[in-house]
Amino acid sequence: MSKLKGIYTDIVKIRRMVFAELARLALKDAECEEFDKIPYRIIDTEEATYRSSIFKERAIVAARVRMGLGMDYETNQEHKLLSEGIRDFLKNDNQLKEPLVNVIRFACEKCPTNAHFVTNNCRKCLAHPCSIVCPVDAITIEEHAAVIDQEKCINCGKCKEACPYEAIVNYERPCAAACGVDAIESDDYNRAQINQDKCVSCGQCIIACPFGAIADKSMIYQLLKSIKKGEDVRAIIAPSFVGQFGPLVSAEKIVTALKELGMKEVREVSLGADFASLHEAELFAEDIPEKQPYLGTSCCPSWTYVADKHVPEVKDNISESSSPMIFAAKSVKEDNQNSKVVFIGPCVSKKLEALSDKVKDEVDFVITFEELAAIFVAADIELTKVDAEEEIRDASYYGRAYANAGGVAEAIRQNLKVKYEIDPPITKADGLADCRKTLMKAKAGVLAGHLIEGMACEGGCVGGPGTLLATKRGAKYVDKFADESPYKFAFENENLNKNEPKE
Repeated sequence: MSKLKGIYTDIVKIRRMVFAELARLALKDAECEEFDKIPYRIIDTEEATYRSSIFKERAIVAARVRMGLGMDYETNQEHKLLSEGIRDFLKNDNQLKEPLVNVIRFACEKCPTNAHFVTNNCRKCLAHPCSIVCPVDAITIEEHAAVIDQEKCINCGKCKEACPYEAIVNYERPCAAACGVDAIESDDYNRAQINQDKCVSCGQCIIACPFGAIADKSMIYQLLKSIKKGEDVRAIIAPSFVGQFGPLVSAEKIVTALKELGMKEVREVSLGADFASLHEAELFAEDIPEKQPYLGTSCCPSWTYVADKHVPEVKDNISESSSPMIFAAKSVKEDNQNSKVVFIGPCVSKKLEALSDKVKDEVDFVITFEELAAIFVAADIELTKVDAEEEIRDASYYGRAYANAGGVAEAIRQNLKVKYEIDPPITKADGLADCRKTLMKAKAGVLAGHLIEGMACEGGCVGGPGTLLATKRGAKYVDKFADESPYKFAFENENLNKNEPKE
């Protein structure tokens, strides 16, 4: 998990300022030339604050604006106005296209990929075990401290383990350390670049980069323009939304505020989780172990992309049934055929899922909680002052608990125990690296009969890159909101029959 998660840094501030500026322009139907002013409004000083020059700072903001509109990343090596191309994009295309996650190359500070360094903790001790244990003689004891020859060093870490003063540290590129599928590589200039053949769009590298050099594309502008045009836009909101906007902002206030923005209706994605958990329980009862050795399940698209791209031998054992997002979206569209659905959640990979052939007709927009917060700012909606409407009663305890690591598997397990008298062994993969490791175990045949849950973000959906809270705090809010549900189990949920979507 990124050490920056949940900390309000200047990177977070600038990212949210860009989102808010885009939302303001959408809400006031601004001319395209207004986009040219955004870098100057955000970087409004006369001298550089964050980078080597104010021009570089503004160029990086301009790149974020382009991606915030859903446009492809450009290096901006040629001088041109930001608005050039925006008009044609918004008029003729304005849809997200892969790749969603990109490195803003001139924002990357070329962090070392993996190296060991001696810090000033070194006492130049007489024992100097660091040099003794080094298998390649890369360490010499010089006048003031030990020195590591980076040309010789093989990063085995033995010196670090041996040092009695803990004077040797391992320095790893933060974005690469956050990527559990080794998708972060280096270009010819030693800048980070993403291998899209490996990337699963989890977005953890976005929040891990201490220089704000990685960003994903957004649909803020397109969503707000759709609402402004008077289209029937309805929201489905992921269960991790509770608490994200502060302790004084109840779930009911958030729902009411969404309606003030122009949403015709708001449904909990947890309703879709109830559908999904019942369906997955049925699949497990029917197929395991007679038709397949185990069942992999999750609400996380990145987990399935790990199987597709990295352990394809197991993909047939990963459930292909609809995710809670799709179940919830289908239930909305079956009741309102001409509506457009926006999924609001913690997730970058949901944006990619929404582009797939299976989902693109069900989910029209995907935004994160962070992007929604910027929209509220742009619309001058003060959440603490919103008068809340009626109590939310869409989903069960276990449907709402989907947002926490282990919640998906536990919801399915409870359905299996009560409806089928089956209590399966459960394996939970928490984090992207653990997902790949778990799927390798499944491939090796050691998880026969298991129900396997995979979550690319540590802690579950509450650890997603689009959240506003530290993961543990978000998990506590989810638990509390789940406890307030009028239903314990999915099969008790009275809303299922009247909102049942067709597969």
